[in-house]
Amino acid sequence: MTMSVSDAVLSRRSVRAFRPDPVPLEIIQRALDKARWSASGCNFQPWEATVITGEPLKALQAKIADQPPQDPAEYIITPPDLPQRYAERLSALGAKMYGSMDIGRADTDARAEVARQNAFSFGAPALLLVHIPRSLGPAQWFDVGQWFDAVMLLLREEGVDTCAQQFMAMWARIIKDHIGIPDDEQMLFCGLAIGYADRDAPVNAFERERVPLSEQVRFIGFD
Repeated sequence: MTMSVSDAVLSRRSVRAFRPDPVPLEIIQRALDKARWSASGCNFQPWEATVITGEPLKALQAKIADQPPQDPAEYIITPPDLPQRYAERLSALGAKMYGSMDIGRADTDARAEVARQNAFSFGAPALLLVHIPRSLGPAQWFDVGQWFDAVMLLLREEGVDTCAQQFMAMWARIIKDHIGIPDDEQMLFCGLAIGYADRDAPVNAFERERVPLSEQVRFIGFD
């Protein structure tokens, strides 16, 4: 039975512990082929991507695991003057995530190791790397976001789990060199860890929070 869109949206979560089982290429190709039909302004379809697995992925992970983030950054991920409500949401997520692993706020070494696991995509056997021509602008970033969300939901429909990784942009030049795309022409947008969740890992089971609809959307003119 095909998963409904509602079930795909509600069951999708950022997985931070994957099983090593490989995801068949045909499943990834099928999701990406459907995602091509995502909406985009002027039908630009600006998304471009590279999917990497096996030894090429391991070699990339070895390159970035112990390297400091590049300077200057590819783009700013978290604004320096983050409004309080967003900072509170980030803090609440961190408390739940680290709490699920019994890692206290003062345990900086353990927290650093969890962060370092981003470099290994939390054990996911495949990594999708999204890049976009530097000549394009914020409107096209929006288009890429729509496509990216479709990819995640279509993979969820296939029973596959994911974790979006803006983290990868902090090592953009190393990654682009590794996969053979020109740094001066392409911006690395993000990565997407692809695999099957370890359902026994507590970090994949903590209760997620979302802001109530009434705090995000206003309805005007309805009876």
